[in-house]
Amino acid sequence: MKNLIKGKSNLWEVVLGLEVHAQISSKSKLFSSASTEYGSEPNSQVTLVDAGMPGALPVINEYCIRQAVITGLGLNAKINKKSVFDRKNYFYPDLPQGYQISQFQHPIVGEGFLTIKTEEGEKKIGITRLHLEQDAGKSIHDQDFENTFIDLNRSGCALMEIVSEPDMRSGLEAAEYLKKLRTILQYVGSCDGNMEKGNLRADVNVSVRIPGEKLGTRCEIKNVNSIKFIQQAITFEAERQIKLLESGEQIVQETRLFDPNKLETRTMRNKEESHDYRYFPDPDLPPLILEDSLIDDLKKNLPELPDKKKERFINLYKLKEYDAEVLVSEKDVSIFFEELVKGREPKLVVSWLTGELFAFLNKKNVSLAESKVTVKKIADLIDLISDGTLSNRQAKEVFEVYLEGSKTAKELISEKGMAQISDEKELSNLIVSVLDENEDMVKDYKSGKDRLFGFFVGQVMKLSRGKANPQMVNKILIEKLKR
Repeated sequence: MKNLIKGKSNLWEVVLGLEVHAQISSKSKLFSSASTEYGSEPNSQVTLVDAGMPGALPVINEYCIRQAVITGLGLNAKINKKSVFDRKNYFYPDLPQGYQISQFQHPIVGEGFLTIKTEEGEKKIGITRLHLEQDAGKSIHDQDFENTFIDLNRSGCALMEIVSEPDMRSGLEAAEYLKKLRTILQYVGSCDGNMEKGNLRADVNVSVRIPGEKLGTRCEIKNVNSIKFIQQAITFEAERQIKLLESGEQIVQETRLFDPNKLETRTMRNKEESHDYRYFPDPDLPPLILEDSLIDDLKKNLPELPDKKKERFINLYKLKEYDAEVLVSEKDVSIFFEELVKGREPKLVVSWLTGELFAFLNKKNVSLAESKVTVKKIADLIDLISDGTLSNRQAKEVFEVYLEGSKTAKELISEKGMAQISDEKELSNLIVSVLDENEDMVKDYKSGKDRLFGFFVGQVMKLSRGKANPQMVNKILIEKLKR
């Protein structure tokens, strides 16, 4: 079996499940009209409901309901026509109501699944449920050494908690699951997936067992906000649990935090059970009833999802599976590609998009959307390569300067005097000059020394100062040497 971890005395299997919190991309909160804009002044986006003022009643945001349903459809999940909002009771300074409005036994979305790529092929990961809940505020501990500050701007923002089955067996599988889930959320438009802003974060449930035995005691690692950290946290936690078990100790079910600086998890609090929260239906919110017509309408208008788009890209553009996978992994990239490939050679477009452009974005540490690179900017350069004005090598030489500057592709090429010589007559004259100067080598070539062909090409390129179109040089040279 793959993915097993070797301990001192046994091989161990890690069992993983994720609880992903995705903030819905809505302009207002789940139960109030307050804005959800990121980066505003602390406590500037708070209504009486968000502040937990007595007598302030919640009013549900219909848009958030629709987004939860469309997400459920994107996850191949059952949509529950009746769901119930509950009060989850616990005290924390940034939870002004003293409870969180959530869903417990009757969530809006039931069982579903998504598929991920693994070393052993495709694997189906079960989705247990998706429920709606309001976010808490934010405690700020680093403003001074004596006080903790509370910002309630985030209080009441709509969250979808998406709970997986314990179907993952490695940090890599957990990473692939989160990437795929993030992509689906972006495609249906329910969450932007921005982990740096906290719009997508995950709680990771980790347990270990000897293969074939019953599930072990799990520990929950809370609020991990990057895919890299999730993998690191799983590695440390699995090894920690194995060491304890092989030493004859027991695993204590608890909630832990991951320290990215020390690459370790540490105890946060004992793990609560559902009865600790004293769930009961929120008396201010009646059961949520969905009409068949709403679900059917959302189903009909469900956008093309990553797996379908990948299949279409492979069939329509004759792409390799790997390239198609890369192109559909980000919604912005797939849209960019489809605009760029119109009327152009797909292979050339994929090469420049996933090669040179991605390398540029990685170097600048920005996403495609953040870079402000337009389709036209890349298209103009690719068109010059296609029509022979510029070679691939020349284009790569000026690519970064071109993207960072304001000049058009033609202006930059003209300024640098880089335009390829693609005129057949001009190239023919250059080739004749080279052959006339090397008559003895021409005779040797014709007598069987084929390797001299590269010498002739090199001399033509040297004579043209690297501007001759290599493909045309090869073609004309072959014709000349046949005579």
